[in-house]
This record gives sequence, structure tokens and C-alpha cells, in this order.
Amino acid sequence: MSNNLPEQNNRNQSDEIDLVLFFNLIGNAFSRLFGFIGGIFKAIFSTIVYALKAIILNLKIIIISVVVAGILGYGVQKTLPSVYTTFMLVKPYFDSKYQLITNIGYFNALISTQDYETLSSVFEISEDEARKISRFEIYPGPETENERIIQYDEFLKQIDSIRAQDISFEEYVENRSIYSGSVLYEIHVFSKKKNIFKSLEKGLNSSFENTYSKKKMLKRDSLINIQRNTLKEQIGVIDSLQKVYISVLQEESKTTKAKLNMGESAFPMVNEKSQTREYDLLKEKIKLQNELKELDELQTEENTFFDVVSGFQEVGNEYSSWKNYLMFIFPVLAFLLLCLAYLTSKIIKFVKNYDE
Repeated sequence: MSNNLPEQNNRNQSDEIDLVLFFNLIGNAFSRLFGFIGGIFKAIFSTIVYALKAIILNLKIIIISVVVAGILGYGVQKTLPSVYTTFMLVKPYFDSKYQLITNIGYFNALISTQDYETLSSVFEISEDEARKISRFEIYPGPETENERIIQYDEFLKQIDSIRAQDISFEEYVENRSIYSGSVLYEIHVFSKKKNIFKSLEKGLNSSFENTYSKKKMLKRDSLINIQRNTLKEQIGVIDSLQKVYISVLQEESKTTKAKLNMGESAFPMVNEKSQTREYDLLKEKIKLQNELKELDELQTEENTFFDVVSGFQEVGNEYSSWKNYLMFIFPVLAFLLLCLAYLTSKIIKFVKNYDE
């Protein structure tokens, strides 16, 4: 009995020591954590104080530099010519959009290489006017949600059904290129001359014509002519059948009238009228005529390589870019350069005095 008591006391003392050590470890961990967080805030506070100190000590230099940079930026901004822009909305047919997009890149290449002679011949304008053109841009035109859904369904039909399950509508809309899906296109022009845009429409309109589109148009017209001749032949057959049915009815009418004139001695009459399908023929004829009308409408509506939905304005709108804010950009750059110069000088001074 007496031997068990010392062992139990030793065990209790050991447990108490373990608990004390455990709580000490927790306390030290929290102390280090709070010290680390405090160190971060202290470092941030010190950085802010040192930055404010540097600004206050060099406030005159900073103010003079910022004011001078602002005046310089305003002067440069006023010397830059104003840029004007407007856009036209077009609807291409027969895949002429590919040639249009290619030609827009070609026009920009002429501008970047300063080949204003070729540019002026393309648009039939003077070289001085060609020098005023800054660039061309092309974007997909406005479209409704229903149009995007229809394009998405057509896209899914062109790919494997298993692959189609992995492509959502949002992914399709986000990742499609300028060549796919768009019915309308916006052509933007930027120029230093504000009333040049109408004279550029003729040159842009010629950008749609190419051999591929011409062949596609001829192929479409040939198919329409074949379908039109087929429909006309079918309508002619229906007209012949209608005439046959009418002649049959006329003959039956004469026969019935002759029997009626025989009086009471004639045999009892039985209704033996031939079964004709005048109404069915009429419905079929109307259907074929509607199809023929749709072909004529299609050929009339799409009888060119493009339609101009909305042309250029007579006078473009003034275009705003970062160059219009140089009076604010220059002071910011001046302040950043002063900060960089100050930090560089401090680093150089620290390196020189490091050994000491």
C-alpha cells in the first residue's frame, strides 16, 4: 500500500510538468505570432513614415518638378494633332468577310510602311489625304442572344458529338474568332482629318470582291436557276392535271344532263362521279409558288457581295486616348522618377558605407 502512493505521486507530478510545458509552448507560439504580426505592422508604419519624411524634406523639389512636368505635358498635348474616328456597319455575303479582314490588315501595313502612294490609289484620294489616315480596325458587329445561340447550334453540328459535350455556350462565345459567327461587321477608321471618311467608302466597298466570292455567287445563282426551272416544271404538270380534271367534270356534267332529258323511261340514275383532287392540287401549286417566290427573294436580296447597313458620318467624332491626358501623365512620371532617383541614391550610399 505504501509503495503505490509514491509511484502515484510521481506520476501526478510528471503530468503536471507536461501540462506546464504544453501551455508554455502554446504561449510562446502565440507570442511569436503576435510578434510577427506586430513586426509587419511596424515595418509598414516605418515605411510610410520614411516615405513621408522623404517627401517632406524634398517637398519643394517635388512640387517644382511636378508643376514643370504638368506644363510640359500640356504643351506636348497641344502640339499633337487631334484624331477623329467613325465607323460603318456592313453585312458581307458569300464569305467575302475573309477578303475584307485581309484587306484591313493590308491597309494598316501600307500606313505603317508609309506607302501613301499605294494607299491613295486604292481609295482614290490624294497623298496628302492618305497621310492623314492613322489606322483601320474591324470588329464583329452587334448581335442578339438568339443569333449567338443559333451560331452555337450550327457550330455543334460541325464537330464530334462527344467533343460537343465539353464545349459550353459561354466558352464558345468567349473563344470564337472574328471570322466565325458574325453577320455584321464594324469598320472603324481613325484619321487626323475629320471630314475624310465619306471618301473612303468606295475603296472599302471594293475590299469585298474576290475570285472566291464571285465563284460562290455564280454557284448559288446556278443552283437557284436549276431549282426555279424544276419548280416551274412541277407547276406546269399541276396545271395540266387541273385541266384534265376540269375536262372530266365537264364530260360528267354533260352525261348527267343527257340522262335527265330522257324523262321517266330512263334507268334510275346512280352517282358515278369521278373522284378528283382539285383542292390537293391547288394546295400543292400554292406551296410550289411560295418556294419559287422565296428563291426570287433570296436572289434579289443577296445579289451583291455586301450591304452597307450604316455608312460613315460626314464628320468624325474626336477620339480620346492616353495622349489626351499627357498633362496628368507627365507629373506622375516625374514623381516616380524622383522616387527612383531618391531610392537609387540611398542604395548607393548604403553600399558605400557598408564596410564601415
